[in-house]
Amino acid sequence: MSAAPSDETHDEIIERWERAAAGWGKHADRMRTFGMPVSAWMIEHVQLQPGQRVLELAAGPGDTGFLAAELIKPGGTLISTDAAESMLEVARARAAQLGIDNVEFKRMDLEWIDLDTASVDAVLCKWGLMFSTDPEASLREARRVLRPGGRIALAWDEPSHNAWATIPTAALVESGHLEPPDPNAPGMFVLAAPGRLQDLLESAGFVDVAVSTVDLPRSFRSLDGYVSETNDISSFLSTAFDPLPESERDAVIRTIGDLSQPYTDADGSIRFVGRSLVAAADA
Repeated sequence: MSAAPSDETHDEIIERWERAAAGWGKHADRMRTFGMPVSAWMIEHVQLQPGQRVLELAAGPGDTGFLAAELIKPGGTLISTDAAESMLEVARARAAQLGIDNVEFKRMDLEWIDLDTASVDAVLCKWGLMFSTDPEASLREARRVLRPGGRIALAWDEPSHNAWATIPTAALVESGHLEPPDPNAPGMFVLAAPGRLQDLLESAGFVDVAVSTVDLPRSFRSLDGYVSETNDISSFLSTAFDPLPESERDAVIRTIGDLSQPYTDADGSIRFVGRSLVAAADA
C-alpha cells in the first residue's frame, strides 16, 4: 500500500475542497444535472449487478455513486468516499434526501485506499483523479482493491472544450489578481494530454482501456449567475476574487463578460458547449 501523502500541496487541495463544499451543496441539483451525461456513461461502463460492492472515490456530493447504489440492490453496498469531511456531509445529506440507504461513508484519500485487497467489484472516480498529488499511486491503489475482473470508470476535463471553466481564471490572470496556473500541478486539466490517462491505467495493471468523450452543455441565465455559481463551487477562484475591493471585482466581472461574449445570447443568458473525457478499464 502506498504511503499517505503529507506534502503541502495535498493539504492545500483538501482545504480548498473543504471550503468549496458549501457551494457544491447549494448548487447540488444543478451540478447533478450538468454532470449526469458523464455519470450515466460511467455507470453503463462498469456493468453493475445486484449484490456487488462499489467504491466511489472523490465522490463530492455523491450523485454518481447514488446511481450505482440503485443498481446493486438487493444486497449491494456503495462505499462513498472523499478526502474532505465537509464534502462527505453534503453527500450524507443528499443520500438522506434521495432515500439511498445501502451506502457507507468514509473519509479517504485518493493516494491510499483504506480497504482490503480485492474487496470491491467496481470503482468510480468522476473528476477526482486530476486532483491527486500522485495519480499513479491512486490508480495502483484502485487496481489493488478491485477484485479480478472488476471495472473502473473515470472522468476528467480538457481545457480547449471547457470555456466555462477557463474564462474566470483567465479574467483573474488578465487583471493581475492571479498567477497563471501551473499546468503540471493537480487540477482540472492536468490529465488532459492525449494518451496520458490510458498510459497511467495500463501502467497500474488495467487492461482493455477505453477512452471517449461526453458532451456537457453548461448554461446560465445571466453573467451574474455564472460568476456567482462558479465562485461558490471553486475555492481556487473565490480565494482570489472575494478579497478584492468591489471596484476590482466589478472589473473582473466585466472581463469575464467580455470573454463570454461568443457564448452569450441576446437576452443575456450564457450557453457553453462543454466536454469531458471519460475512461473505463478492467482489473
